[in-house]
Amino acid sequence: MASWLLFAVFSCLLLLPEPAFGITRHYTLDIKMHNVTRLCHTKSLVSVNGKFPGPKIIAREGDQLLIKVVNNVPNNISLHWHGIRQLRSGWADGPAYITQCPIQTGQSYVYNYTIVGQRGTLWYHAHISWLRATVYGPLIILPKHGVPYPFPKPHKEVPMVFGEWFNADTEAIIRQATLTGGGPNVSDAYTINGLPGPLYNCSAKDTFRLRVKPGKTYLLRIINAALNDELFFSIANHTVTVVEADAIYVKPFETDTILIAPGQTTNVLLKTKPSYPSASFFMKARPYVTGQGTFDNSTVAGILEYEQPKHAKTSIKNLQLFTPVLPALNDTNYATKFSNKLRSLNSKKFPANVPQKVDRKFFFTVGLGTNPCNHKNNQTCQGPTNTTMFAASISNISFTMPTKALLQSHYSGLSNGVYSPNFPWNPTPFNYTGTPPNNTMVSTGTNLMVLRYNTSVELVMQDTSILGAESHPLHLHGFNFFVVGQGFGNFDPKKDPKNFNLVDPIERNTVGVPSGGWAAIRFLADNPGVWFMHCHLEVHTSWGLRMAWLVLDGDKPDQKLLPPPADLPKC
Repeated sequence: MASWLLFAVFSCLLLLPEPAFGITRHYTLDIKMHNVTRLCHTKSLVSVNGKFPGPKIIAREGDQLLIKVVNNVPNNISLHWHGIRQLRSGWADGPAYITQCPIQTGQSYVYNYTIVGQRGTLWYHAHISWLRATVYGPLIILPKHGVPYPFPKPHKEVPMVFGEWFNADTEAIIRQATLTGGGPNVSDAYTINGLPGPLYNCSAKDTFRLRVKPGKTYLLRIINAALNDELFFSIANHTVTVVEADAIYVKPFETDTILIAPGQTTNVLLKTKPSYPSASFFMKARPYVTGQGTFDNSTVAGILEYEQPKHAKTSIKNLQLFTPVLPALNDTNYATKFSNKLRSLNSKKFPANVPQKVDRKFFFTVGLGTNPCNHKNNQTCQGPTNTTMFAASISNISFTMPTKALLQSHYSGLSNGVYSPNFPWNPTPFNYTGTPPNNTMVSTGTNLMVLRYNTSVELVMQDTSILGAESHPLHLHGFNFFVVGQGFGNFDPKKDPKNFNLVDPIERNTVGVPSGGWAAIRFLADNPGVWFMHCHLEVHTSWGLRMAWLVLDGDKPDQKLLPPPADLPKC
């Protein structure tokens, strides 16, 4: 009888489609110090497995990942798996003091999560202080076995990760800025896969080269891991077809330049020329700038090189090298047109499940502000005035990082004195994008917005002109959301919703709130836990442009947060 039952169960399992099952993949990431030389400058930096950038993590939709992170550096560390939904597994999300206490020196933690209903390009990075400047890498999720891409199968897939290189220690940079209240020093170079390229001093040998064959299609998995800069990217004499953003398939469109904000990913198809072109081509990226602060006004370049035929007479080093024309640094018109082209694929297989009814509507302001100097130390500040320090806020609350992890405090019922569950629904009204108010001071606090399980949410995020309007790439942990509307000026709650796209809006995890404008998103709060939301410009996050959502458990067992793992780090 037992053998018959076993056979019956096994037969039923065989009848299920193969893609219903993933496998368990084990990775070990050793966080260690590592000497790296760029721009003729050698420094010891925090790296993953002695690599900069970190190694590629590959999985398939449906797989379980068990990633052991071992901390062998003096700094506390935590890793975030950017864009992974973490359904009921918030303990593995990674932001320090939000879902976990950081991993201390000499300790380890296993991030345990399953990839549910996701495929595409994501990435991982440190989520404490500014350590993500060097601790980052691609997280590639392939479709289930037998499930094709909704576009032509590429000849080859190539991750391209943009980053920023600082000759100085980034931890020292943000410590100094925090102490003085001024803006932090900017980077010395941008990089592609850790390499600055030939336009920088002493860097010709440190150039990313993409070698291709004529007449082939390549899938470029582009990730912006830069700390503080949105980037334009273009390949000379070539166009690309955008097919995915933030691991969501989009309606394909052709372009010669993409815009990508920190935290975002974009997959593009590059179709090479049908025959050998007897030339090479620069691939360049430089910043899109909207703020008034200083920035790294430089350009990173890689080189697209075609495989030479045997009869080629000219050495590859002597070929003509074409260069692309990138938009102007402040070309908001181009940025807006590009963003408006992004639409969800919304096919039968990959529908756009936009919440059509909304249970709760929120309006948050996002922008800069000031804090008073620390007069205890007789301090003169380097902020907007010598008596103020730079700050940033959501709805005028500059988020104070707790010393205990929010998720642990919530789960254990010991949240008193750790956080307040009363984040404001609406900020104090003013002409958000007009003449700024005289009082630019922000309030401070560790405030959470509480949502019942399965609440459908509409959130309008409004940029402000306080200390200058600026684009803010806002990232929401634990969810994807639909960008149903964007615009400039002050959001009009009567007129603007009439133009919302509720059919095929782009679905993503990080959206650029336009400079001097607003973005409206919708999402379903179907993931219990505490979920960080913050600007992905690291300087703004450090200044307090961050908050968290607390999504309560649902009634059913599969609607509740899983218990914490035994090895969860303690504060």
